[in-house]
Amino acid sequence: MNITFLGAAETVTGSNFLVEAAGKKFLVDCGLYQGKATEELQNTEDFLYNPADIDFMLLTHAHIDHSGRIPKLYNDGFKNKIYCTHATKDLCSIMLPDSGHIQESEMEWKNKKRIRAGEEPLPPLYTAEDAIKCMELFFSVGYDEIVEITENIQVRFNDAGHMLGSSIIELWVTEDGKTEKVVFTGDLGNNDIPLLDSPTMIDTADYLVMESTYGNRLHMRNDEKAELFLDIVSSTLDNGGRVIIPSFAVGRTQEILYEIDKLKETHMDDEAFQKKYKTLMKVPVYVDSPLAISATEVFKKNTDLFEEEIQEKLKNGDHPLEFPGLKFTPTAEESKALNDEYTPAIIISASGMCEVRKNKTSFKT
Repeated sequence: MNITFLGAAETVTGSNFLVEAAGKKFLVDCGLYQGKATEELQNTEDFLYNPADIDFMLLTHAHIDHSGRIPKLYNDGFKNKIYCTHATKDLCSIMLPDSGHIQESEMEWKNKKRIRAGEEPLPPLYTAEDAIKCMELFFSVGYDEIVEITENIQVRFNDAGHMLGSSIIELWVTEDGKTEKVVFTGDLGNNDIPLLDSPTMIDTADYLVMESTYGNRLHMRNDEKAELFLDIVSSTLDNGGRVIIPSFAVGRTQEILYEIDKLKETHMDDEAFQKKYKTLMKVPVYVDSPLAISATEVFKKNTDLFEEEIQEKLKNGDHPLEFPGLKFTPTAEESKALNDEYTPAIIISASGMCEVRKNKTSFKT
């Protein structure tokens, strides 16, 4: 068996591992490089293997730095199965076309400058249509089931607790009568990620390929973050202001919605705390991102992946992603209309929209 690290090595994006084992060539993840312009230029480079020669792919989760070059892989000749969890497939069906739309928009802007400079226009890395087409390759499976890909290669997807559908992949390969086990962690969640179960504990492995981006730091506990969040929000709203929260569309937005809903159950006997909470509940909470709105629907579709405590609440009719005052802005017109309102509100928005809103919205202080 041979594993070649072609991304996410000495950097945190562009995850891409080539595995050659038991007579097969296959990939674990195929993500976009994100961040500095010099890093993003690597996205346009040819793959260091022939995509048409790849027998299958294993996808740990839907985040674009792990999945974002799949449409390019498809365009360059890869036409075999992509194994992932059900929720990962659902999320990729909205996230990859969104990424394709971004590729088209950014290249349109760049080509205007190229044309003015007398240079030939360039095609986007891939289009939204390319991303939709590549979804035909996705083959989804459930957590915990052992999937026999070939007689000598088996895999199991385990909950990584990082985002909806994220997986730790156990891989068993038999060569020359000997079976070895490799574990790819993907991105690992903390034990207290809102909504989701804790990462699965894996007992054994012959080889471990592990994500370690935050391996040298301690995170603030979620209950502490929730109290700090409430202090900031209530203070701003009391002063007649608007709270604008930049948030990743998938995962972070849903966690914020959950935390807002959960606050009502904490500090029931704390009068000052409850006063702040009532202040928060008096104002509308807008989710101002089409992708976040679609992703929230995927979360609602996959509630079987939520932690047990939340599943019990769901049985009692308490949905953690729904509460009074929650509003969505699915159209551009509804989103733009928020710029003309000056009443207190909470707006959860994609970072790009926040940049626009920062420049257009007046604030009362």
